Amino acid sequence: MFSYRRTPELPTREEALKGRAEPLFPLPDRHTVLGNPPAGPYPAHLEVADFGLGCFWGAERKFWQTPGVWTTLVGYQGGSTENPTYEEVCSGRTGHTEVVRVVFDPSLVSYATLLKLFWESHDPTQGFRQGNDVGTQYRSAVYTHSPAQQATAEASRAAYQQVLTGSGYGEITTTVLPAADRPFWPAEPPHQQYLDKNPAGYCGIGGTGVSCPIGVTPAE
Repeated sequence: MFSYRRTPELPTREEALKGRAEPLFPLPDRHTVLGNPPAGPYPAHLEVADFGLGCFWGAERKFWQTPGVWTTLVGYQGGSTENPTYEEVCSGRTGHTEVVRVVFDPSLVSYATLLKLFWESHDPTQGFRQGNDVGTQYRSAVYTHSPAQQATAEASRAAYQQVLTGSGYGEITTTVLPAADRPFWPAEPPHQQYLDKNPAGYCGIGGTGVSCPIGVTPAE
C-alpha cells in the first residue's frame, strides 16, 4: 500500500529493475466472484479495458460489481520491468502503476460507462498518489485496446476536466495511452479479488464526488 520512496519519481528504462522472463506463479483458474477465468482465454465477443486508479484492491471490486463485466484481473502496467513482484512495484523502481484489467460484454455495458466509473472512483488530479497512498504505482492511467477506446477515453478526459475545473479541482494527470506497447503483468494470486477474500481489508478508493458526463463522443 505504501511506496518506499519519499519523493515519487518514475525511473527511466535504464534505471528500472529488469525483472524476469517467466512469471513466478500460476494464476487462479476462476474469479472468486464472477466464476470466469481471469486470465482468459476470453470469448470473442468480449472486450478488454485497463484502468489504473490507485490501490488495485478496491478498484477491482468497483468493476466486478458492475453488470456486464465478465471477469477482472489486477496487475501492473506502464513501466519497464517484466513479470514484476508487488514489492518491486511498490519500491518505485519498475515504472508500473497498479491496474485492473476489465473484461466486459459491450452489449451489456459500454466502454463509456466503465470510463464513468473509473473517473468517479478516484481523484485523477493527484499525480503520483491517491489520498494517503503515495507512489508512482498509484498514478491514474487508462491503457486502451483500440483506436475507438483511445478516442472515447480522451474525449471523456476532456469532458471530465471541464466539470472538475468548474468544481475547483486542478488539471487531470491521467495518462491515456495504447496498451499495445505497455504489457500487462498479472499480480500475485493473493492480490486477485483481495476484498472478496478479505472483506474487511484495506480499500483506499475514493472519488471527488463530481459526476462525470457519459455518452461523450470525439469531434469529427
